[in-house]
Amino acid sequence: MTKLISWNLLRLTGASRDDVVRLIRREHPDLLLMQEATREMDGLTRSVGGHYQRDQMPGRVHGLAVWSPVAFPTQPVVLPLQAGAMFTRICQIVDFGSITVANVHLSHGQILNRRQLRRIARVLPYRTAVVGDYNLIGPALLPGFRDVGPREPTHVAGDMVPLRIDRCLIRGIACLEARALLREASDHRPIVVRLDTIAHVRAPEAVSAVTLGVVA
Repeated sequence: MTKLISWNLLRLTGASRDDVVRLIRREHPDLLLMQEATREMDGLTRSVGGHYQRDQMPGRVHGLAVWSPVAFPTQPVVLPLQAGAMFTRICQIVDFGSITVANVHLSHGQILNRRQLRRIARVLPYRTAVVGDYNLIGPALLPGFRDVGPREPTHVAGDMVPLRIDRCLIRGIACLEARALLREASDHRPIVVRLDTIAHVRAPEAVSAVTLGVVA
């Protein structure tokens, strides 16, 4: 079983490294995914140990980061996504042994972010989870995946409109728990999911991420 937490940190004005350290010490995740992580987070392992990687969004001061108390079986890789009108997005793909996790911060365009999800799904193995800030309103419309994230709002747009945009979609695995934590220093609430493999599901032949152009 894997306890996974995802949190959009709100880049320069949101959650600090100390906030993230407190979250880790309180919740003890097996895997922590971060969006809008800045260079400040690069010192995280000096405070809590473990293993960490941050990949910066092209042309931005922030990016995607992942932390775990145990070593990753292989180095997380970066998948470039379709660019929007203003920004280029990436996805961070983490091999976590029995499952693969995609850390995402998708575009705001409601057609574009669904196209980005389809690109991500094409390179992932069968037992997988796509987790993070979707910036998505309504159903994800990703065939073969189930939306198992918390059903409550995780973000308040403009401090007025509650939205459920921090999500978890899974395929070939089970979700045993999903909840949103209390809002802290960021404008997003951290979400927690507990995932487990489905032993009797036979996975189709995995697609090679290298073949499809994933960048290490």
